[in-house]
Amino acid sequence: METDEEQFFYLMEELKSLTAAAGGQVAAVCTQNRLRAEPSTYIGKGKVDEIKQLIETTEANTVIFNNELSPSQLRNLARLLEVKVIDRTQLILDIFSKRAKSREGKLQVELAQLEYLLPRLSGHGLNLSRQGGGIGTRGPGETKLETDQRHIRNRIHDIKQQLSHIVSHRERYRSQRKRNHQTQIALVGYTNAGKSTLFNKLTAADSFQEDMVFATLDPMTRKMFLPSGMKVLMTDTVGFIQQLPTSLIAAFRSTLEEIKEADLLLHIVDSSHPDYIQHENTVNELLKELGTDGLPVLTVYNKKDQQLEHFFPSLKEDYIVISAFCDEDIERLKTAIEEKLKKKMHPYVVSVPTGDGKRLSLLKANTLVSTLQFDEQNQHYIVSGLVFRDHPVYDQIMKNK
Repeated sequence: METDEEQFFYLMEELKSLTAAAGGQVAAVCTQNRLRAEPSTYIGKGKVDEIKQLIETTEANTVIFNNELSPSQLRNLARLLEVKVIDRTQLILDIFSKRAKSREGKLQVELAQLEYLLPRLSGHGLNLSRQGGGIGTRGPGETKLETDQRHIRNRIHDIKQQLSHIVSHRERYRSQRKRNHQTQIALVGYTNAGKSTLFNKLTAADSFQEDMVFATLDPMTRKMFLPSGMKVLMTDTVGFIQQLPTSLIAAFRSTLEEIKEADLLLHIVDSSHPDYIQHENTVNELLKELGTDGLPVLTVYNKKDQQLEHFFPSLKEDYIVISAFCDEDIERLKTAIEEKLKKKMHPYVVSVPTGDGKRLSLLKANTLVSTLQFDEQNQHYIVSGLVFRDHPVYDQIMKNK
């Protein structure tokens, strides 16, 4: 069983990874064990002095805290330490800002950054560029801080309007997919669990993959073919992390709604990470928060080639252990996905004339075909398989049985 000390160690190692992902280099690590946080500076006075000495020794220009700091704590620490002070939330927002590529992703990150920044404006000496201006934009005696706050609130309003248009467009596209019942599978998991590598292997896509946190930020959807020939849509999603900023969850909620529409979730777990159980629990908690209760889940323990000696699955069933770099494992995973989907499908048997190739192709692409036999006497194909009841092809099958 993991102790609090071990958990703290893993979180600090994760903070180092986040710092590297943001382009920083760790000069020194300083920790403190307190019963409660100091209201004004989060850490004690002696620890502040210790960090000041470390800054002088290492010539560090930034201090990063692993917990979210209040606006007053940030201001007080920046004044006392005389260098830039940021917290875990700000660090994650910075990484997201660098990684966002799509227009929606950039807007979502900017929204989260501005909502984080608004209560922390005072004392930061921010010089924000002002778009617009003119008569009525500045009242008599208005301070620069008030102007900055107004600018940010206006920008937040503008971003929310732009995002609402993007969300409504996606909802129309989602409704269309639902009407056509294109089977959807969503990859979810802790950051750096290997989701993008698996996504590329399963779909032959070319999404960005690298051994770093938050390598994928913008969701990507590609088609994938199961062993039976049935086509499904697979979506790669942003990785989860412990203490994920609430502002980011809120900003990316519309994107994460895609997860709720999936027919199956593939929960990817890095079985080589010493804290994999906590990672697994973090993802499960966030999925619950997103309202995915009731959705079928297949847990995929990845990186078996680097697996821990003491690794053991936390589940009794509905899991598979693989390496994304093993072709045999990829085929095993596709078969496991197919078996999982079968539990939600309805059996059928239908006769198709030899000349109706279009109908045969339709069945192969949209249903799980189990058998395909040729009846020489009647010159028909006898097709048996499984189909989703709410798929449009189900009605066609029932009519022509």
